[in-house]
Amino acid sequence: MKNISLAIVCFLFSTVVNGQQDSNKTLLSKLDMDYLETLTRDVMESSRIYPRQKISDDFGSNNTGIVLIRPGGRSSYPAYWIRDYAMSIESGFVTTEEQKQLLLLTAKTQCDQTWISNAGSMIPVGAIADHIRMDDSKPIFFPGTYDYHEQGGKTWGMTPPYCDQYFFIHMAYYYVTVTASAKFLLQQINGLPLIDRLEMAYKVPPTRQDSTAVYTIDDFRGVDFGFRDVITMTGELCFPSLLKYRASVELAELFELINRKDKPHFYKTIAASLKHAIPRIFYDGRGMLLASTGKSRQADVWSTAMAVYLGVLEGDQLTKTCQFLCRAYKGGWLSAKGNIRHVLTIDDYNDSTAWENSLVPKNRYQNGAYWGTATGWVCFAIAKADMNAAKQLAKEYIADLRGGDYRKGPEFGAPWECYNKDTPQNAVYIASVSCPFIAFKKQSLAGSKIPLKNSKKFRVQ
Repeated sequence: MKNISLAIVCFLFSTVVNGQQDSNKTLLSKLDMDYLETLTRDVMESSRIYPRQKISDDFGSNNTGIVLIRPGGRSSYPAYWIRDYAMSIESGFVTTEEQKQLLLLTAKTQCDQTWISNAGSMIPVGAIADHIRMDDSKPIFFPGTYDYHEQGGKTWGMTPPYCDQYFFIHMAYYYVTVTASAKFLLQQINGLPLIDRLEMAYKVPPTRQDSTAVYTIDDFRGVDFGFRDVITMTGELCFPSLLKYRASVELAELFELINRKDKPHFYKTIAASLKHAIPRIFYDGRGMLLASTGKSRQADVWSTAMAVYLGVLEGDQLTKTCQFLCRAYKGGWLSAKGNIRHVLTIDDYNDSTAWENSLVPKNRYQNGAYWGTATGWVCFAIAKADMNAAKQLAKEYIADLRGGDYRKGPEFGAPWECYNKDTPQNAVYIASVSCPFIAFKKQSLAGSKIPLKNSKKFRVQ
């Protein structure tokens, strides 16, 4: 009996110690992670628009015949936004059938003929919509409107945003990942195989002739990333170049799956080029990456954290970056209520604006408000320098969600899209929980990459 009791004690002690060690390696406690998982699941459900469902008197019903997923619940953003959805699919709360139908809808609305809108903006062949209307499935390629004919204009870009093409590729990559359906890449959509449509999309964002980084100028400007579509940036652009890096890696793997031996090396070479070029072009010496090299050439928290998250930064640069983000957090320049600014408060362009060129006042929306979307990426980076600091930031984020949880009643709205100083904007916003949840899961897996399931087994012969 004594030996049995001793064995039980040793087992229990081992369990406690190992549990403490595991908790020391994760950003959230199991209780908080379970809470965030449930909240993300519920927000995802609130974001669904079912066939024939009407969510606003200002818009028609969902006539697409499929379940759409919009950026949030209640009455905001009554359409299907590609990037918000693509940034949320790894949460695990989108069924494979929903993924398939949304991927097909995105592919079917891809631009097959270059055209110019009444507002004077050009939509090039291969472009992917910014958002898609639910009443008639019309693709809207520019922010700021639901008008198919009048979309675009200098305010919103002379070409569509540069991010959605790469998010389209990520959607396809993830669908193949979870279904192991490599043959789906060969499915004909409006006369072209899906894999060809992915490659068309990849080629849309422009570069300099001698560079692989995404590049723009005023006359042909496109939004760099939809989470700052009211900010004007020119020159080489960091965030879409990071997305291009990931898309290059993903395309290489997809082409390998269908035995296209002429393609993988090409995309792997571009990925390697971008991994080298991004720090060289954008690194500011302190540890931050600049958003661009032209207008709004400022240190960008989101690009910096994303570069760590995607594994683009390495060695001394990685160490320096994570230490600087940690210092920014401890200095109070980075976050509020666990939500993240695009620009550190010490890096504001001047007293009147955070970014050099903005359509909105300082400390509002994308020009200095605080967002939950980037919290997971930032925590992921800070954890490499100071796990306790990263845990504290994550704890502040969860505490804010718990305090304002929209499930408490109509007067509550968390997760909010962002905080304009202390005033929240747009309730029940999906990216504010889905992106952190995905990042916290990744961190708990020690940053391991989700593999393609039995990829060799499912190659197309």
